[in-house]
Amino acid sequence: MFDQHMIEIEWGGRPLTLETGKVARQADGSVMATYGETVVHASVVAAKSPKAGQSFFPLTVNYQEKTYAAGKIPGGFFKREGRPSEKETLTSRLIDRPIRPLFADGFMCDTQVILTVMQHDLENDPDIVAMVAASAALTLSGAPFQGPIGGARIGLIDGEYVLNPNIDEMPESGLDLIVAGTKDAVLMVESEAEQLDEKIMLEAVMFGHREFQPVIDAIVELAGKAAKPARAHEAPDHSELEKKMDKLVGKDIAKAYTISDKQERYDALDAAKAKVKEEFVTEETSSDDGQIISDVFKHLQANVVRGSILKTGKRIDGRDTKTVRDIVSEVGILPRTHGSALFTRGETQAFVVATLGTGEDEQFIDSLTGTYKENFLLHYNFPPFSVGETGRTGSPGRREIGHGKLAWRAIRPMLPGREEFPYTIRVVSEITESNGSSSMATVCGTSLSLMDAGVPLKAPVAGIAMGLIKEGDEFAVLSDILGDEDHLGDMDFKVAGTAEGITSLQMDIKITGITEEIMSIALDQAKDGRVHILGEMSKAINEGRAELGEFAPRIEQMKIATDKIRDVIGAGGKVIREIVEKTGAKINIDDEGVIKIASSSAKEIDAAKAWIHSIVDEPEVGVIYEGKVVKTVDFGAFVNFFGAKDGLVHISQLANERVGKTTDVVNEGDTVWVKLMGFDDRGKVRLSMKVVDQESGKEIPRDDS
Repeated sequence: MFDQHMIEIEWGGRPLTLETGKVARQADGSVMATYGETVVHASVVAAKSPKAGQSFFPLTVNYQEKTYAAGKIPGGFFKREGRPSEKETLTSRLIDRPIRPLFADGFMCDTQVILTVMQHDLENDPDIVAMVAASAALTLSGAPFQGPIGGARIGLIDGEYVLNPNIDEMPESGLDLIVAGTKDAVLMVESEAEQLDEKIMLEAVMFGHREFQPVIDAIVELAGKAAKPARAHEAPDHSELEKKMDKLVGKDIAKAYTISDKQERYDALDAAKAKVKEEFVTEETSSDDGQIISDVFKHLQANVVRGSILKTGKRIDGRDTKTVRDIVSEVGILPRTHGSALFTRGETQAFVVATLGTGEDEQFIDSLTGTYKENFLLHYNFPPFSVGETGRTGSPGRREIGHGKLAWRAIRPMLPGREEFPYTIRVVSEITESNGSSSMATVCGTSLSLMDAGVPLKAPVAGIAMGLIKEGDEFAVLSDILGDEDHLGDMDFKVAGTAEGITSLQMDIKITGITEEIMSIALDQAKDGRVHILGEMSKAINEGRAELGEFAPRIEQMKIATDKIRDVIGAGGKVIREIVEKTGAKINIDDEGVIKIASSSAKEIDAAKAWIHSIVDEPEVGVIYEGKVVKTVDFGAFVNFFGAKDGLVHISQLANERVGKTTDVVNEGDTVWVKLMGFDDRGKVRLSMKVVDQESGKEIPRDDS
């Protein structure tokens, strides 16, 4: 019934198994990948023909984690998986990026890759397994996919590179790097690092490329047994049309790309497009032919720009290959927020705001490995007006989530520890202009806004986007690329870090001919650009402010014995709710007895601390306390003087003269000063009012004469 095929290899000290022919046999490609005991199923389906007028390759990658994979039932009312989590979205992008450039030119059939985590052993992260499974399923599908690819996670533990470290090892690693590529070239890199230098990062990339070669060999072996016949596909040839178009508007396009202002340049290009439309589009031109004309015009644009850069070394806006655009850094733009910055680089601008919160503001993240708290949040928004367009607004898309995570990775290694800075931090980057890397502008703006908020960063962080133009053996590495250079170039290489080293690296390659030499040049050139940007940022601020802003909450910490936690919280949280309600401060207690008290008012913090001390501390003999009379009796008055503790002031201790009735001296509700004299044989508190001046609260000197 089943035509099963399986390949098993030893990879990184664990078995990797690729199996096909049993599950999802109606899909074009189906592979069950098992690494350790983590299992991911990959399916690929490509439509038999493109939709009419299709002008781009409609590839969709959906990675999904099922809670049953870890033996869990989803939370919430519906008890089933809902919208994709951030991890699922980021992993979908992670797999999309290296496979997209490997589909044949002109292939426009709707293609969907679905990756489902079926089992998680809580040791091996499913993202790498999913990438391998996707590559194998595509290779078997018969679609015009020029793979396979391999992928690997690289850690750096005790100075040694580690292939696919397990989840428990990652906290010890100074590097979390994912690399993917073909047998001959690296196509994608995503990483977070602890200020590592360029050489270490490059060696990690090349280590990963070497180590995933056995995976590629295994996929090729499986394809030899089970691959479907290659689908017939011929890349369209529009060279004759392009020659005619070049003759008509080639010089106009070249002239347009000498205009540095983006909008003026686009106006000139629109004029060239109108010329093309007038010449080549008639009433008989179909929508498909109209799309071909548009695509050829874009291809001509790319050739003109690329050829000009390689020939002259001059770019669209007149810069050479290494110059960074003009930068203006400003902080304190919004004085009532906790921290704010406006970072402008050329025609790219990020308005970034930092907000400080308490433990109550931490984000609970539910993953297959368990629920954990995150105290650093970075959200990136890209409204359509930033590029002078109209468009949808609303919940963030995959791109916004991915760009925000890239900036998050760049900044996180430089944040202070929770013990040093016990705040929850949220940063929001609003992209108000965009022509070139807005994610790297977000890194710079985030660093500035955090320092403005008084966050003691270990070092300021900046980011730069690098590009590549390569034709044959000729190439040019471009620093601080424009949007057009990104679209028309061969590489998008984003490097973020401090003056000391790299904290995040993201690379996407659109060609297969990039070499280690080119990557090395790009990293060195990026370092020069990064250091320059840090210098420009330092003109606004170069370290965290010594004091938090006027409107930021203050957090103070105190430690109590763990056996006192219950007393502070009270039955059903009654006591802690009362403290919060009466003092106005926010209070958070952890299982170790660390209490964080937060408020923008020092008075509220002091009141909460005093209240908690009164619960967990013991009153000291000989100390004077302010208290309130809670009950009067014939033999004296009971005074609440230390938190919830009451004590008796005997009638003989109310005043220095003889007292006939207690109510002659005090009544319920009176505020009095008392001195703790000690405890009786039964442990009852003995207080005295007569030894304390009731006006000043100071002890009355004894007359020993």
